[in-house]
Amino acid sequence: MLKRFFHEEDGQGMVEYGLILALVSVAVILILTTLGTNLTGIFTTVAGKLQ
Repeated sequence: MLKRFFHEEDGQGMVEYGLILALVSVAVILILTTLGTNLTGIFTTVAGKLQ
């Protein structure tokens, strides 16, 4: 039974999908953080010109 447990590969695909999902999540967070900072600067500039 223990030997069979070490040779099972059923969960391998789920682990790979989980790692890919984590990588994509980190990339999206970094992109949104950068865009948020840039958008804040743009809105500040526009608000200053409207006043």
